Amino acid sequence: MKRVSPLFFVLLILGFFFATYNLLTMIIHYTTSSSENWDFSDSIIGMPEKLKEGGGSNSKYHVALTATDAPYSQWQCRIMYYWYKKVKDIPGSDMGEFTRILHSGKPDNLMEEIPTVVVDPLPEGLDRGYIVLNRPWAFVQWLEKATIGEEYILMAEPDHVFVNPLPNLAHGKHPAGFPFFYIKPAEHEHIIRKYYPKEKGPVTNIDPIGNSPVIIRKSVLEKISPTWMNVSLRMKDDPATDKAFGWVLEMYAYAVASALHGVRHILRKDFMLQPPWDLEVGKKFIIHYTYGCDYNLKGELTYGKIGEWRFDKRSYLSGPPPRNLSLPPPGVPESVVSSSIWENINMGHLVNIEVDSRIIE
Repeated sequence: MKRVSPLFFVLLILGFFFATYNLLTMIIHYTTSSSENWDFSDSIIGMPEKLKEGGGSNSKYHVALTATDAPYSQWQCRIMYYWYKKVKDIPGSDMGEFTRILHSGKPDNLMEEIPTVVVDPLPEGLDRGYIVLNRPWAFVQWLEKATIGEEYILMAEPDHVFVNPLPNLAHGKHPAGFPFFYIKPAEHEHIIRKYYPKEKGPVTNIDPIGNSPVIIRKSVLEKISPTWMNVSLRMKDDPATDKAFGWVLEMYAYAVASALHGVRHILRKDFMLQPPWDLEVGKKFIIHYTYGCDYNLKGELTYGKIGEWRFDKRSYLSGPPPRNLSLPPPGVPESVVSSSIWENINMGHLVNIEVDSRIIE
């Protein structure tokens, strides 16, 4: 038998890991979301009524996302940046400039295409294979070295697609964040108290969020980021915490770090939608295509089972999706159809793509 490249084994292991994680979260989401009624409108205690009615700070925000130089990250960044440019100057958008924070420690081949700042990764071995742990460290470095003209920052991710012009949803010192159903600090109080002591207040002070998407005042993020980094490292170093939080450990760390600084977030469910669970784009602002979408040819979602038609970003670890990716069968929700269309981009001719009429209504 021919010798197989070690890189192939690494990619294969990563693929199985992500697929397993994705499957579990899909099943959990389905069983949980069908029985819970999310109502986060009163997340901030004593929040003035005028803040609940929408209308943000009317200030520009800088779009920032952390990334690596891996092909899997690069093709997502290209798509994300493309759609940022499409909606940036549409009425209703408060988008300012854009930065990809590249935490691979060296320039890559997208430096001329996407505005990029290169920062260092964590020292070798410190992330223990949990690459997301580099995110808070990347923000700490970027905030120290970059000149950022905007007062606010949107922390975004490569697998975000802007579908409507996004205003500044933050209000003064209160950042805006998206509530994740699986971030439940109260259910992990015995662990949370290791990092958020009782004298700081009740665990309910910790918002059910991650760091992304979040629109936050730059001065507030500068205070939170070092704490976010240190809490992340402490959590990863504790076996019980690592086991309890798993792949979302860094999200819990951001939530805890924010609470330690007395920062509460305005929770906006319209900030983002996540196919295949959210069915319509409507007036939401970002599509987050993190979940695998599997359907049979009747257009029925096949929970936890690879479908006759599927789209999963993790199927493309070594490079972008093909140009002629097949469209979903009839009956598949609008959110999934839109996501798959956006993924089917000729990566060499991005500027020539036709704009789907549903992007801007």
